[in-house]
Amino acid sequence: MGIKSRPTDTPRSRVNATGRVRRFARRACQQLGFLGAHPILLAILCVAIIIASVGIFGLSAWSIAVPAVILAAVIAIGVANPRSKIFYPTLVRGPRNGNRVALTFDDGPDADITPQVLDILAQTGARATFFVIGRKLAAQPELARRILAEGHELGNHSWEHSRLQNFRGSRFLQRDIKKATEAINQAGQTGKPPYRPPVGLKSPNLAHAARQLGLRTMVAWSLHSRDTHGDNPDRIARRVLKKIRPGDIILLHDGHDLAGKSRPACAEATALILTGLRERGLESVTVSDLIRCSPQTGAVRQSDSARRSGVKTYE
Repeated sequence: MGIKSRPTDTPRSRVNATGRVRRFARRACQQLGFLGAHPILLAILCVAIIIASVGIFGLSAWSIAVPAVILAAVIAIGVANPRSKIFYPTLVRGPRNGNRVALTFDDGPDADITPQVLDILAQTGARATFFVIGRKLAAQPELARRILAEGHELGNHSWEHSRLQNFRGSRFLQRDIKKATEAINQAGQTGKPPYRPPVGLKSPNLAHAARQLGLRTMVAWSLHSRDTHGDNPDRIARRVLKKIRPGDIILLHDGHDLAGKSRPACAEATALILTGLRERGLESVTVSDLIRCSPQTGAVRQSDSARRSGVKTYE
């Protein structure tokens, strides 16, 4: 009776090996932050993936193809996923063990829509963070002062809101962020405001600019209202209230980055959302209050209860 040799390279073993490499890369991406701002860490990740691939597949086409695919996926996720912290630390939500959420409004201020939103927030005593486009804020100083006077927070959403931002160099991005920060400071809010990049997209150049400016984190969101895909306030509100949980950062739009366009559904959707929050026992606060972050320092820290419970405020 002959001895059967054990196959060393079957389709199933190859698939299992590929899965192990993929899981390894996923863990690496979760553990390493802002790789684009730290080229050394990115190089270490590359070497680690190559070594793991050679160890699994040997010197072959697979040992080259697998790392190439993984690294391409890592870069794509880092750029295209607003929640990703591959290129830079990114705040997605606050602690889950409370009754607070943060409403955030992007692309304003809008001369018509933002005052309506402020009126609705005032009726309920809710607070929010307005991630403003610097050039629009500078053109409406009275509206900027009203936002702050009513207890809300201004966030930096760039000066230009360029849709080509990911193709810009680090020096341009530094100037863009600084100019928007200056507009916010002139409105009366001191220090470094929370920063959210246009469309939430990040790049190695943006990461480098943020590091040079001393930004501790960028701010994304855990719940997108999808109000950019339609103008029905009932649908927008239902979409938010169906998934809302304590600690969520909700993305809404009170303005539009393109001249002559607006988001007319924002005010009514905000009113419906606030009604739903009250029914669920939830309170809307600023992003800084949600995570106990001082807008004067830009320093992000967890609340004592969040630390005790082990809740992660970065995802």
